[in-house]
Amino acid sequence: MASPFDPALLRRWIDAAAERLTAGRAEIDRINVFPVADHDTGSNLLLTARAAASAPLDGDAAEDVRPVQAAAALAAAAVRGARGNSGLILSQLFRGLAEELEAAAARRPNTPAGELLAGALRRAAALAAVAVSAPRPGTALTVLDAAAAAVAAVAARVAAGTASGPPAPGATLTRVADPADPVDPADAGHGTTVALAEAARVAADAARAALARSTGRPPELVRAGVVDAGGLGLVVVLDALVAAAGGDPAPPPSSQVAGHGPASTVTADGELVPWVPQPVYEVTYWLPAPDPAAVETLRARLAGLGDSVGLAGDGGGGVMVHVHTTEAGPAVEAGLAAGRPSGIRIEALPPVSPSRDRAVLLMIESSGAGALARAAGGNVLVADPDPTVDEVLAAIRATGAEHVVVLPCATHRRTVTETAAERVRFEGIDVVVVPASSVLQGLAALAVHDPARRAPDDVVAMAEAAAATRTGGLAVAEAEALTWAGPCRPGEILGISDGEVVLIAPDLAVGALWLAHRMLTPGGELVTVLLGSAAPDELGERLADDLRRTHPEIDVVVHRGEQGDYPLVLGVE
Repeated sequence: MASPFDPALLRRWIDAAAERLTAGRAEIDRINVFPVADHDTGSNLLLTARAAASAPLDGDAAEDVRPVQAAAALAAAAVRGARGNSGLILSQLFRGLAEELEAAAARRPNTPAGELLAGALRRAAALAAVAVSAPRPGTALTVLDAAAAAVAAVAARVAAGTASGPPAPGATLTRVADPADPVDPADAGHGTTVALAEAARVAADAARAALARSTGRPPELVRAGVVDAGGLGLVVVLDALVAAAGGDPAPPPSSQVAGHGPASTVTADGELVPWVPQPVYEVTYWLPAPDPAAVETLRARLAGLGDSVGLAGDGGGGVMVHVHTTEAGPAVEAGLAAGRPSGIRIEALPPVSPSRDRAVLLMIESSGAGALARAAGGNVLVADPDPTVDEVLAAIRATGAEHVVVLPCATHRRTVTETAAERVRFEGIDVVVVPASSVLQGLAALAVHDPARRAPDDVVAMAEAAAATRTGGLAVAEAEALTWAGPCRPGEILGISDGEVVLIAPDLAVGALWLAHRMLTPGGELVTVLLGSAAPDELGERLADDLRRTHPEIDVVVHRGEQGDYPLVLGVE
């Protein structure tokens, strides 16, 4: 019996994988927030698959050796061309197959397809776990483990003769024909191909279910409301194997597994259910004599759950609590953590009709920058810590507008913002995310917002203003390190631009001057300075005086941003 993993099958598989990854690359890149939100997992998987596809799979070896030889060539090309962690894990899938085929050829030449695939996936899972420095549950490794376990379980039942009757999709395998059974030449290879397609479908469906399962998912993925990008890519590759073996893969995982579409979501068990808008509740209760520190903790917790937060004291130590939220249960639980709430009242608020045509929502950490945005007519979602999908959804709804432009003001918030935007469109709210990567880019975009302009033209103007703003900042070195600008010592000032350290200065005043002059080298018309919470007003005044003297052609504005991470942030437009 010929091996089901012959060179022709391997060629169909890797070509189909590259084709499907090409189609899904943008979605996989978009949801890539773990372990680093660099949005390149889809690209890395595709480049790895293309490297594997360059392998010569048709050798001149004997027929029984050719599958082993071809799989080894595929694995070697994938490993050499692997990009990123996701590419490394994918390369180990092909390496696991190559090692399993070689072992099976020595152990049992006619090993059934289901057993071969189960062994290959087990080896791949073990190899991938070793290749990744810090394995985490709820990621691509979990997806690979689930696929291996599912195929192994079904293959074992088939081998024991306990699988009978028509297979449920992704649940059972048809019995692989015994090599001694007579085979019609016209059907040669057909039985093994069908068995491999069914085994691959079992693996793909198990991987899909593991991907959708929320248990053990890293907090970064939970906060962003997305599944693991590398795991999603593995499902795509397993679907490609199903198709290459002549089977019928499930619909593309980008639309069903990730659950980001406006009309659907996925339960923890992997079931696709319609997504409907969550009702908003008014929650009130009384706290008798809570600890003052507990009150402030409660206020912060409720601010993360909703809006219209109010904690009113009665002068005798008691506090009345009020919040509008989609999470009534957690709002009450927050009160239980602060004391013994009584008089709990939860009422569903009527759906809110849009009260205005357009709004701009900015996600800003610091109070000073937030105040600037509000003064300029923007809505602000406090992004300290980074908001969850539900918090972004609540903020979009709270604008009361039919058309909302959202400025995430940080690159790593792009995924959570776009996910929320997709979901809220189902409610009839038109949302556009302008990719502002800093607070100053967000403020620059807000400055050119014109409600009287056509909405598409206004979005274009805001996007152009954000893109035209160069940003930089000063940070204090906390330890000795080697940077692009040379070695630094604790207490020295690091000038950062475009995410890289570009200068090292002895103090904030000198660092501010050096960084501003460096950023003005390409030119500029306006310099905006945001002072951090620990920076004195004198720092901004001295910088503004110097720039007005050395660059009389530019305008300089200084504000108190009150950010805690950077003593000073600069924007050049």
